[in-house]
Amino acid sequence: MSSTDTLLQPTRPTLALTVQRALRASEREGVPRAPDLRRWARAALRDRSVEAAVRIVGEDEGRVLNRDYRKRDYATNVLTFVYDDAPVPGMPLFGDIVLCAPVVVREAREQGKPLDAHFAHLMVHAMLHLQGFDHETASEAEEMETLETAILATLGYGNPYT
Repeated sequence: MSSTDTLLQPTRPTLALTVQRALRASEREGVPRAPDLRRWARAALRDRSVEAAVRIVGEDEGRVLNRDYRKRDYATNVLTFVYDDAPVPGMPLFGDIVLCAPVVVREAREQGKPLDAHFAHLMVHAMLHLQGFDHETASEAEEMETLETAILATLGYGNPYT
């Protein structure tokens, strides 16, 4: 194989993920470890490399972020912040993901889901948002949910929408 052939080979997208935890001791139970978060995020990579931070927060910080950035005064399960208005081909996508641990734990309990499966779903969901997927219309939602379900199946998790 020549060097020209090597340059023409498609490269697999890569992931650089920093994990931050900003939780009280009482909020740490069941929070996934960094290797799990990275495995779930890597599974959701499509055709672009990603450099991101995932910050796992408590309810107070989750509420402030949701209020300040989405104008909704409550803590939500996951927020995605994309920092590429006009992505440059060949450059990674940049962004932040915020998971609100108490909300995720409460939702998993209320929905009768394993906690790790719910965290995995929200991590995959956020990674897809970071890469431009959305669910504003019915067709977008169907595409995104189908992709999430397929990705989660490769990770050994069931359909999160059933």
